[in-house]
Formats: sequence, C-alpha cells, structure tokens
Amino acid sequence: MEEFGKLEERVVLVGVQTGDNDNVEESLDELEELASTAGAVTVGKIIQNREAVHPGTYIGKGKIEEVRALVYAMDATGIICDDELSPAQLNNLERELDCKVMDRTLLILDIFAARAITSEGKIQVELAQLRYRAARLVGLRESLSRLGGGIGTRGPGEKKLETDRRLIRTRISALKQELSQVEKHRELIRSSRARGNMKTAAIVGYTNAGKSTLLNKLTGSDVLSEDKLFATLDPTTRLLNLKDGQQILLTDTVGFIRKLPTDLVESFKSTLDEVREADLLVHVVDISHPGFEEQIEVVNKTLAEIGGSGKPMILVFNKIDAYTYVAKAPDDLTPRTKENLTLEELMKTWMAKMEDNCLFISARERINIDELKNVVYQRVKELHVQKYPYNDFLYQTYEEEE
Repeated sequence: MEEFGKLEERVVLVGVQTGDNDNVEESLDELEELASTAGAVTVGKIIQNREAVHPGTYIGKGKIEEVRALVYAMDATGIICDDELSPAQLNNLERELDCKVMDRTLLILDIFAARAITSEGKIQVELAQLRYRAARLVGLRESLSRLGGGIGTRGPGEKKLETDRRLIRTRISALKQELSQVEKHRELIRSSRARGNMKTAAIVGYTNAGKSTLLNKLTGSDVLSEDKLFATLDPTTRLLNLKDGQQILLTDTVGFIRKLPTDLVESFKSTLDEVREADLLVHVVDISHPGFEEQIEVVNKTLAEIGGSGKPMILVFNKIDAYTYVAKAPDDLTPRTKENLTLEELMKTWMAKMEDNCLFISARERINIDELKNVVYQRVKELHVQKYPYNDFLYQTYEEEE
C-alpha cells in the first residue's frame, strides 16, 4: 500500500525483547502496519533477546551481522527499529549497516505529517519533527539522503530540515509562538463552555478503534473515518443531542499507540488539552483486535502520562460485528484461552470485571448506539448533580466547533 508516494521502500524491522512482559512480536506486527501506512513494504523481521538495548548500537554486534545479511539478501533499502534510537545508536547503526536507518518515532512522525490537515495540526507535527531531528541532524542527513525521499522526508518542515541547528532552533521558537496563539484560542472556547455549564466529553482510544465512526453515528456528522492508522489527527467537536432536550459537546481526539513519541505528546499539548479538560471520557476499544486488552493498558497509561486519568469514564467495546473466536474441538482437552471465548462469554467476563460499567457496540452497524447515548445522558446528569446539587439539569445550546 503506497499511500504517500510512488517511491517503494523495502524495510527490515528490528526489535529487542528485554523482558517477559514485552510482546515484541505483536509490536513488530504493529510496526509493519505503520510502515505499510507510510508506503513501505516489510521484507523481514529480526528480534534480539537482551537484558537491555545496546546503548551504542541498539542491538548487539552479532545481531548487526545478521541484520546486514538479511538487508542484502532481501534487497532492502533500510531498517526500522521498534524503539526510538538515540543519536549515537542512529549514527552507529547507519555506519555499520551502510543503509537507511529509521526508528518507530520517525515513522509515526512521518505518518502524522501526511495526515495533518489544519494549520494547527501542521504546526504541531512540524514542531515535533524538528525537536526529534535537531539532536540527530548529522546522522539523519546522511541516512535520509540515501534514497532522496520516502519515510522521514515528508511533512510541513520538509525543506527546512536540512538547515543547521541554529536555524532549527529559530524555527522551533517561531512555531511555539504560533502554537501559543492557538492554545489561547482554545482556552477562550473552554472558558465560554464553563460559563454556560456546558458539559464536554472526549472520545479516546487506541488508533483505529473506530472513534470517528462513533462520533458520526452519535451526532449525525460526517467526520472523516477510515480503516487506517491515525486517520484523525485534528480534534473535531460536535453537539450531541440527548433525551429531554439536553446537550453535550463531544470531541473526537487523536488515537494513542504504544511507544507514543515524547516529542509528539509535547507538541500536541493543545490538542490533548481537550482530553485533560473534558468532564467525561468515552474510551473506545476495538474488541475484534487480538491485542485489545494490551491496547486498553496503553491508553490508560497514556492518559495518566498526559494528566487525563481519574476522570469519569465509559468503557465502550466497539466492532462486535467483527469479533471472531477459535472454537475448540470436542476432544481438545487443553485449557481454553481468550481466543476460544465466544462474544457472549467475553461480554460476561468484562461486565463482571467492570461491575457492568461497560458497553458493547458496533458503531458501523449502529448496534447499541441508542443505549450508549442513554448511558452518556445518565453520566452527564450525575456530573451535573454533583456540581450543582440544587440546580435543574438544564444546559445552554452551543454552536458546533470545527
């Protein structure tokens, strides 16, 4: 799939298994999907078991030889490491392998650069790119120039990235000023909402969990929703009409992913404020994904890192229409695993675990959408009563925001 251009890159994915809790195989599968989104074809994968990543070269010397041989055998144009590389690791690997060297952070930033639509989104992505590349200017210049394009060379700051550190620092300063104006504008909007007692909810979740589709089904809007990673970068707010004439502002936010780049989190502060300032979170989970439980953990961890944990939350398992399981043969006496659970069994397990505080829906097929709206109504009513115990449950009407 070559979404972003005609140049086909053939890449080898490299990961390091440092403990029993790391699921590097699944992480590399996700990295392959990210690479495909950016237009690259994965031609090989290599995992090294180590107590810790090598501080100088990410992987050990023996593994470097193995990677070099695979790159040559598969006619690969470069490698993508599953973690963020330090400047030293990037330079040393590039010198040892004599090919284009990339990491997960560079890849995610590249996808964000292609997805950014609004001026705010473009500013945030360019700022993250420049912060990342400023420390890696020399190594990146050598590595990215090998193909003259492809992953790592796209985005709003494309032509500026070959400048020296002084110019990059100047550009970062200018972008920060532009972003501060955006943040002031967002703060004015939030203050206006607060004065009118208008409650807000933010849809959060792992990337490609179906957040934008859910926003569309709940509000009747037509926000872009595609079956791809990071289809939505810019937050979109719509008015959700509830029963008894009540209303709430519902915001679709950027999806989370494991190993979310620090520079990206920092640059998207104004966007993530929509999550931090929300009265209610709607956590959407793709229950059809084999690793949905780990994705829940990643989202909860990310929420804690950005200051969004501890808020009232509705856990929504989406895509029940796409859920599949592996039925066991009658004579199979091995213990059942989660892959053997029917949807009904999985629902019972999670309902008990969450004390019935979760819902199972299909946004695409509109299954249980009205039930979700009723739950949102009840939760918002509870929040209002907690804050204004002697006031009627009434809201002012607000216009939708882009």
